[in-house]
Amino acid sequence: MEHRKIPVSQRIVHNNANISVCGPVTSAFLQDLAIHPDLDAFRRPHEQLEALIEIAALPEGRVIAAVYNSLLVGYITFHYPDEMELWSQGNMEDLIELGAIEVADAYRGGGLGKQMLAAAFEEGQLENCIVFTTEYYWHWDLKGSGLDVWAYRSMMEKLMKPAGMVWYATDDPEICSHPANCLMVRIGREVPLSSQETFDRVRFRQRFMY
Repeated sequence: MEHRKIPVSQRIVHNNANISVCGPVTSAFLQDLAIHPDLDAFRRPHEQLEALIEIAALPEGRVIAAVYNSLLVGYITFHYPDEMELWSQGNMEDLIELGAIEVADAYRGGGLGKQMLAAAFEEGQLENCIVFTTEYYWHWDLKGSGLDVWAYRSMMEKLMKPAGMVWYATDDPEICSHPANCLMVRIGREVPLSSQETFDRVRFRQRFMY
């Protein structure tokens, strides 16, 4: 399968700071950056930077970065689903997971998340893929945002919608374990019907549900 990686870059101003939104970036690019200490939602910041470097080196992996003066202040990752997860069971080359999106606290509210998502889909890079993300409330920064689970879910849906990511039904046990959890999906224009049907079989274990 062709994994299209067409670098794009743009600058936005947030609180008088000129921030570069760019990607997919290379491992070498990330190695030259420091990481903001607030980027700790999934692991310790230095470990997160190491993980991003590894993802950027994968054939299918891509990292979209928000950078201020050589400081990484936000990122989005894309990669194949973990082989231990339900989503890998279809052995689909064209199924890509939007694994994480994170913006440092001081840089929130300026549209960085939306800009990074827009950059990820520019130039038709992912039109030959099904892109999905699993949203679990226990990963959300409810304390930092001051939002409850439903307000946070609404915020995530508004963030994803401009990129074409929409809610899809599933009977995945983890997603079904809490009503605020959700599956969001974008099916590229070039994805064949056979892949869409395989994805339907993956997202529904109980066949009578679709």
